[in-house]
Amino acid sequence: MDPQAPSARRSRGRPPTRTDDETCRLIAEAARQAFMANGFAGTSMDDVAQTAGVSKKTLYRLVPNKAGLFESSVTDRISRFMLAVDPAALDALPVATALGRIMEEYGLLTLSPDTVAIQKLVIAESDRFPDLATTFFTDAVVATQRVLAAYLGQQCERGILSIEDPDMAAGMLRGMMAMEPQRAAMMKQRALPSHEEITARARHCVQVFLYGAVAKA
Repeated sequence: MDPQAPSARRSRGRPPTRTDDETCRLIAEAARQAFMANGFAGTSMDDVAQTAGVSKKTLYRLVPNKAGLFESSVTDRISRFMLAVDPAALDALPVATALGRIMEEYGLLTLSPDTVAIQKLVIAESDRFPDLATTFFTDAVVATQRVLAAYLGQQCERGILSIEDPDMAAGMLRGMMAMEPQRAAMMKQRALPSHEEITARARHCVQVFLYGAVAKA
């Protein structure tokens, strides 16, 4: 008999060990769902721990308070946007293609039901909890603006684009992509666009941004 067999049999029954990073992602998703369902004031640490399937001890070790839960729910989603617009991958693409990809991912982020719900929460509860607005603005708005402005600035340094203020241009391009459909959805005047509609809007925004709207002679 193999002397290692008994220990091997015992180990099969042990649940796999989850890393802190994996647990944090579960917590962030559980927190986001809780905030959307119950608002900031109505969400409790205990409820998030139960939804995430972690002990309260683990939750408080990784995220010590409810403000931290809100921050993690925002930064978790933004981190996925950052991975999707990795500068190294964009660098190998033509500018129009790369900008189209950034705008599409930005649209999928900002025009998602989750993001619209969280933004409505921030607006509704910012008077009582002003740190919510600061967290969302810094970790979501400023973070995504920085990515686009950096890309535009890099293309200007290479002589591919000529833009007086890449940061201002990035804000204009972001507004063109998301402001009108997001506002219409928040005011319940129109459904959020589909993935296909977001892709088409991204392509159109880039076309207008790069080439303008004046008819060619």
